[in-house]
Amino acid sequence: MDLIDTHQHLILRDRIGYAWTAEFPILSGDFTREDYAGLVAGKGIVGTIFMETGVDDADYQAEARMVAGMVGSVVGGVPMLGQIASIRPEHDEGFDPWLEEAAGLDTVGFRRILHVVPDDVSLTDTFRRNLRKIGRAGFPFDLNFLARQLIPIGVPLIRACPDQPYVLDHCGVPDVAAGAFDEWAKGIDAIAGFDNVVVKFSGITTYCAPGTASVDLLRPYADHLLNRFGPNRMLWGGDWPVVNLGAGLPAWIDMARALLAGLSPDEQHAIGQGTARRVYGV
Repeated sequence: MDLIDTHQHLILRDRIGYAWTAEFPILSGDFTREDYAGLVAGKGIVGTIFMETGVDDADYQAEARMVAGMVGSVVGGVPMLGQIASIRPEHDEGFDPWLEEAAGLDTVGFRRILHVVPDDVSLTDTFRRNLRKIGRAGFPFDLNFLARQLIPIGVPLIRACPDQPYVLDHCGVPDVAAGAFDEWAKGIDAIAGFDNVVVKFSGITTYCAPGTASVDLLRPYADHLLNRFGPNRMLWGGDWPVVNLGAGLPAWIDMARALLAGLSPDEQHAIGQGTARRVYGV
């Protein structure tokens, strides 16, 4: 099962600010494309899509401009196929010019991390009006919600903007460490009911208690996603280097393969790269 990594971050501190990483010593220093290529050598990664890294507000546009110079190039045998750029739908000022500029920066999608802002940010008319512009421009929008936000925040947003394609990041952020399966599963059931949403099979080891991530622990979550979304509405992501807070990238690749091993070759291909190519147009 060859993989397109739809969630590759980079940390390049000489050019961009990453204040959020200060509380995570394991994320100190730089994380480059060369580092990434070394980790995935021989792991079947056929390409990556850069995912905006939650950089300091003053730098999110600079990050996208910087990454645009990387898209199309190959490092260590791994090509970068496109980028998912950060955007601020909650603000009218500057939104339209940035949407237009970013569309020319090899952007294949947009994201605004919503679990780090007040819950009501995505409930405003401004946010929803601008989100619809993203859909009309032909781009998917990656959703970052905590499990507790899926029904009260995620469902109303998706319902209010029904023509917008969505990608639900990080399996809907289940609190695996707390064993909060039922709350998460109800949220997944609600989100999966919308045909314009696919789910990203990524990030889940980060939500396990330290040192506990395993195939057996994660299998109920993977099976629930497969049952509710199906392989044609799932795509894989590595979430490097944030995945270092969990199992690390090589181990997550191995776990993902094991969790999906029972699927047919066509189903594995869909999750590994087919859905990514369709949704992001790479």
